[in-house]
Amino acid sequence: MKSLVTGANGFVGSAVMRCLLAAGHEVRCLVRPGSDRRNLDKSTVEISEGDLRDTASLQRAVNGCDNLFHVAADYRLWVPDPETMYDINVRGTQALILAAAEAGIKRMVYTSSVATLGLNSDGTPANEETPSSLATMTGHYKRSKFLAEQTVQKLTSEHKLSLVIVNPSTPIGPRDIRPTPTGRMVLDTLCGRMPAYVNTGLNVAHVDDIAQGHLLAYAHGKPGERYLLGGENMTLLQILQTIDDLSGRRTKRINLPANLILPLAWMMEKSAMITNIEPRATVDSVRMAKKKMFFSSEKAIRELGYQYRPAMEALRDAMSWFQDNGYCSGISIRSLQQM
Repeated sequence: MKSLVTGANGFVGSAVMRCLLAAGHEVRCLVRPGSDRRNLDKSTVEISEGDLRDTASLQRAVNGCDNLFHVAADYRLWVPDPETMYDINVRGTQALILAAAEAGIKRMVYTSSVATLGLNSDGTPANEETPSSLATMTGHYKRSKFLAEQTVQKLTSEHKLSLVIVNPSTPIGPRDIRPTPTGRMVLDTLCGRMPAYVNTGLNVAHVDDIAQGHLLAYAHGKPGERYLLGGENMTLLQILQTIDDLSGRRTKRINLPANLILPLAWMMEKSAMITNIEPRATVDSVRMAKKKMFFSSEKAIRELGYQYRPAMEALRDAMSWFQDNGYCSGISIRSLQQM
């Protein structure tokens, strides 16, 4: 049984790769030439170099595989050229699914995001059935993932594919080498760079639980269905305080209204257009922070047997990994080893 994993050198993709190997799958990894492959170190996998914008490379990658786990995506909250994100997340996904269908791949799992789902105005947890539309998507990342999911659903129906969609929430944990925007939040807090917060909320899930959810969707998911893979709902302040508790330090923070941060985020984006360095805050991220992004995984729990551990464990594992790998140089956090 050979499974192709796209983005296997990334945060979620590498976790999926390890779960597949543990389950006895042969794994082929589609990775871009010259990309960071530290997450593939010591893994007995086959490497297929390619790019979601290169159809010929996708056709080579799917050839001879039984299953596809399409995890790769351009996950950034700011991009100097938005068309690149649509090329990868939308058009690249379409090309890959068509190549896989033509190659006769038996089973596919597509990694979408809770970014495509609607939110409840009263802050109660949303789910797979909460209404959403392209008009409600904030920013190019959300819009591109929404359009990609629509494309996948259409291809699944038209070609009668055995394809399941999973919608991970906020993955946190070890091996976030870039790090992702949410990983950067953990790192900044760990390193004392989060003096303020806004009244928002996230659904925090351990990256390894999300990865295991991919395998459960592969084994038990119904074609054409989507399954939300989440964890524990927490306000941003609760997340920051948990990190403080785990690190053994207490930080005084001020509560800033989101509208007060918008002008600063706008200036950061303008500066980024000159420096080409991703800004620490974006207009889109501040707008998203005006809502509590709480979700329920009840469908995945009920139909797939999905389980998730407490958010504290995800935060602890992420913090330990950042510390052990020198992301917070000069900071010693003894208490992490004792929790």
